[in-house]
Amino acid sequence: MSSRPAVRQLGRLSEISQVAAKHGFGYFFDTHRPHGPRSRRAREVDVATDGSNRGLRVRQMLDELGPTFVKFGQLLSTRPDIVPPDIVFELKALQDDVTPVAYSEVERVIQEELELTIEQLFVDFEEIPVAAASIGQVHRATLPNGRRVAVKVQRPDAPRQIEADLELMYQAARLVRDRVKALEFIDTVSLVDEFARTIRQELDYRMEARNAEQFHRNFAGHPHVRVPRVFWSYSRSRVLTLELLEGVQLRDLDTETYSIEERRRLSYLIAEAWMHMIFRHGFFHADPHPSNVMVLEATEQIGLIDFGMVGKLTDEDMSRLTGLFIDAMNERIEALPKRLAALGVRYPKDLEEEFVAELRDVYYRYYGSSLSEIDPIQLIREAFALIYRMHLQLPTRFVLLDRAIATLGSVGMELYPDFNVFDVAKPYARELLIERFTPQRIARRTGLEVRNMASMLHELPYQVHDTLEQVRDGQIEVGFRHEGLEDLIKRMDIVFNRVGIAMVAVGGALTSALLALVSDGVGSFFGILSVVGLALSGILSIWLVWSVLRSGRL
Repeated sequence: MSSRPAVRQLGRLSEISQVAAKHGFGYFFDTHRPHGPRSRRAREVDVATDGSNRGLRVRQMLDELGPTFVKFGQLLSTRPDIVPPDIVFELKALQDDVTPVAYSEVERVIQEELELTIEQLFVDFEEIPVAAASIGQVHRATLPNGRRVAVKVQRPDAPRQIEADLELMYQAARLVRDRVKALEFIDTVSLVDEFARTIRQELDYRMEARNAEQFHRNFAGHPHVRVPRVFWSYSRSRVLTLELLEGVQLRDLDTETYSIEERRRLSYLIAEAWMHMIFRHGFFHADPHPSNVMVLEATEQIGLIDFGMVGKLTDEDMSRLTGLFIDAMNERIEALPKRLAALGVRYPKDLEEEFVAELRDVYYRYYGSSLSEIDPIQLIREAFALIYRMHLQLPTRFVLLDRAIATLGSVGMELYPDFNVFDVAKPYARELLIERFTPQRIARRTGLEVRNMASMLHELPYQVHDTLEQVRDGQIEVGFRHEGLEDLIKRMDIVFNRVGIAMVAVGGALTSALLALVSDGVGSFFGILSVVGLALSGILSIWLVWSVLRSGRL
């Protein structure tokens, strides 16, 4: 019995290698598989490995490998710092639509979580789901009070399947780390760690419920954006019940029935909703995919769904982004790397000059152009290419921000060909710039800095005391290394020697004079000592004067 999990893993590994070979990545398993050369079948299904369509082939491979790998591909699409731009843009098209589980399984999960049967909980519950994804599926239902809701139920086998696939991913990550030199700059194990944390969090629907509730509060009373409310008494870690929004998902929208002006208005409504989140709330939906945006029956109103992936920007983040924006507007390109570093962007210090040159090249390529003349998708592609080429490491919150803006640009252009996401962002950015320098904001920042300084001054005596305690106990060692002090030390030796000789000469002369006063004549003992002392003092004085004159330093 103990060997069965290992046998299943070997079977899954074999399946993965077969699918990889089918999509043109068999060369990797030729050189890196642990059990010898590929089978004849794997060689027969191998296809060309032309790099021009590798992003498409990677997406198709992950799609065929199943839900967990689709989720992994979605994570990779948010990492332009380690994934080539052509693959990033292809992976954004991944959607985790899967075959739904049986209704009996849905009943079992709901009863286990809510401790009541579906008949006791709902007046009506549709057996056929309206959407099915890798972790859960959504059913329409009606509460006893008549409210229509969407019930998201987790697949019973989701945790087990995810954990099994994660183990395989860890094996593959260690294999790549140890054997593929071309990818040595990527910490593949850490990447799988990040994915494991993300997908395990998605297994707890209560986190998504908290995100939905935050968005609901932020958009309360908004005329154009609706966010469903959460029904907490019908929600648990594996069941999430939200208000049902009546409308059509953007991906299913028949745009042919809309006029060009209506499509333009819709594209700008969606973009303005996200700019509102980013610039005013600092809390934004990180996946503005067409499946997560609904066009509601109400006129000029959109709805948001699926709140598993969110981004957060602090007030300090916004201040630093403002500083970055000001420097860019004033052509201070040399200051941009430091601004980016303050935002948490990491880059090799030895490549800073090259980084500045690359930024200057991108900047002047678009400098002077109006927003309508700039293709945002092309600009974002160039930014992703620069990120990958320079091996920049981006904080997750800014990666999510970049991804959200890029997706908004793509969605908007599909609705309205002349859509430009920068046109929507510009007034929000201008408002942010003005707001950052209002007297109230300056006073608030000044007060914060004063409180920080007061706190530092309060802690200073204790820190000094702790440092002195460590010095006393020998826990702190100070190393001193001098450079270019040899000449100074040599000159100081000469000065001190001359001072010593001068003191000896003066002392000898004074002593000899005192001895002459108390002697009975030159022939007496003290008289002889006096003459000898004066002679020695005279010789030392003459030698000292001669050495000073010879050195040329009076």
